[in-house]
Amino acid sequence: MTEAVPRGRPRSETARRAVLDAALQLCQRDGFQGLTIKAIAETAGVGRQTVYRWWPTKEAVLLDALRDVGLRESRRLAPDSGDTLRDVESLLSMTFALTQQLTGKAIVGLMAEAQHDPGLSARLQGTVIGPRRQALREILARGVERGDLSDAEVPLDLAVDFAFGTMWYRLLSRHAPVDADLAGQLTAALRRMLSP
Repeated sequence: MTEAVPRGRPRSETARRAVLDAALQLCQRDGFQGLTIKAIAETAGVGRQTVYRWWPTKEAVLLDALRDVGLRESRRLAPDSGDTLRDVESLLSMTFALTQQLTGKAIVGLMAEAQHDPGLSARLQGTVIGPRRQALREILARGVERGDLSDAEVPLDLAVDFAFGTMWYRLLSRHAPVDADLAGQLTAALRRMLSP
């Protein structure tokens, strides 16, 4: 999949960062439905045309913002302390903290929109969901290689679905928190599911 080449002048990195930060902050505060390009532009201190020149929709801005967060947090997304379960809990805790602080409402809003937009679904999978799933799967696979875990009874992809499926269910239903306690509970459950 190739990205569209933006029209017009090259982006100012300062303006780009301001727009991406504003989009996530406003979405977290006001929700996906309440987010507008006008509000993003005003908060970022740029004109609406500047935003539209670089991103055609608020969905595109949010996807770029989430990809940017993933790149900035990439080291924490791939912990390797030598302790598989510590790395699992670290990855989940960091992911869950980001959903509470900055990314949760953007991710939920995009997921809802993606249900009737296959293109957005593919971009969301490639930008946010797939890389996070892959990071957890790699940690679990490393644990299997080290003999800390076993995938004999439960396939690793199912274990990843279990962890992130729980996160998604809680983010969507809002019946319980997505926090460090959940990260610990999921890590303990994964240990039991994948015990050697």
